[in-house]
Amino acid sequence: MDINIRVMTRKDKPGIMRILATTPEFKPSEVVVAEEVIDSYLASPRSAGYCTLVAEIDSVIAGYVCFGSTPLTEGTWDLYWIAVAADKQQQGIGGTLLGLAEKSMREEEARLVIIETSSLPAYERARQFYLNHGYEVIGHIPDFYTLGDDKLILQKRLK
Repeated sequence: MDINIRVMTRKDKPGIMRILATTPEFKPSEVVVAEEVIDSYLASPRSAGYCTLVAEIDSVIAGYVCFGSTPLTEGTWDLYWIAVAADKQQQGIGGTLLGLAEKSMREEEARLVIIETSSLPAYERARQFYLNHGYEVIGHIPDFYTLGDDKLILQKRLK
C-alpha cells in the first residue's frame, strides 16, 4: 500500500468531511467545528493558525491530521484532529500522519504537543493510539464535556 501524505487542498474537503461524518466517535456538533477549522484553513492556509495534511491512497482521501501552534506559547503545539476512514484503520495511516505532523512541528521548533480528548469508552482506541505513540495523560478534568464525560489532556515532549 502506497500512502501519499500532502498538504490539504480544497478538493480534499468532501473526502475529509465523509470520514468525519462516518466516524462514530465524532458527534455532529464536533463535525461542524472540524468543518469550521477546515474552512478557516482553506480560506487562508498561511494565516489560519492550522496545518492540515491528508493521507491519500490510490487518489482517495484515507485520513487527515490538523495541528497548530498554541497561541501565546513558545514551542507548544496542539493536535486538533486526526481521523482515518473506517476501512483504512489499523494499516499505519494514522501513525504515518501523526509522525509527519510531529516532524513538521519539530521543524518549527516545537517542544511540546498537547492533545485533548474525551474519557468516554468510545474514545478508548484513540487514547490507546496516542499512548502507543509516546503520549502520556497529564491532566484530567471531571465532567468537562458533560456529566460523566471528562477531558483528558495528553502531552508528548519533542525536545
